[in-house]
Amino acid sequence: MIRIIKADDRLKAVPKINIAIFGPSGVGKTTLARTLDPKTTLFVDLEAGTLAIQDWSGDVLDVREAAIGLGAHPWEIARALALYIGGPDPADRDGPYSQAMYNKVAEVFAGVDLSKYTTIFVDSITVASREALKWSQIQPEAMSEKTGKPDNRGAYGLLGREMIRWLTHLQHSNKSIIVVGILDSEKDDLNRISWTPQIEGSKTGRELPGIFDQVVTLQSFTTPEGLGYRGLVCTQMNPWGYPAKDRSGRLDMVEPPHLGELIAKIRTGQRIDTNIVTTLPQKAS
Repeated sequence: MIRIIKADDRLKAVPKINIAIFGPSGVGKTTLARTLDPKTTLFVDLEAGTLAIQDWSGDVLDVREAAIGLGAHPWEIARALALYIGGPDPADRDGPYSQAMYNKVAEVFAGVDLSKYTTIFVDSITVASREALKWSQIQPEAMSEKTGKPDNRGAYGLLGREMIRWLTHLQHSNKSIIVVGILDSEKDDLNRISWTPQIEGSKTGRELPGIFDQVVTLQSFTTPEGLGYRGLVCTQMNPWGYPAKDRSGRLDMVEPPHLGELIAKIRTGQRIDTNIVTTLPQKAS
């Protein structure tokens, strides 16, 4: 039976929030997990290190440890976890996100009760892309049919499809998904600086803003008085050119580095962009 979600039901529902967070190494991206409720947050560790959240009382799933224990590739564990979180894809009949595969994965993750978690924090998309690339490079598609030698185009093509599908599947789950990644700066011949997410392959970086509701950059700033602080840059129009996107329309350009408060504001805050401008600026006469 097909049903229509009525406006009253939609407005009463508590929306899940999907956020991609980028920032330079050492700025404190992992530490942001400490601003989430430890009782309802699952920390997915792809970095093989949780020192930054050592005093945080939330649950952690170590992907590399699970891979070693099961004799599997870390990317296979990351992909299986996404399937377990998001459920089977009705468009996938016999592939890695199919009902049949979900049944197998559910047996492996039988001891992981996801019902207590409303938020999944993935650290990090940068490492996930590296693991996906290493996995892609050993697949038949990454080998030339003529020479039998490695084919980088085939490997990177597979990498792009794997990463986009992985992120999209996580995004379609009924839980809030937060992924963090490293932000790189690049300087061109005219000394202009641009900022790009550190993700293997170009396809994922290009399409990621279309997958996530919110894209924010965690960066360090200094007040005119010389006081240093961190902030989350949340809007596309910012003077630094940092990756950012606010689909909620409720965030200021820079918000405090507290994910719990940020999510609450996205859900219940007052929209800033209430006036939709449908005209172009008038030319001076």
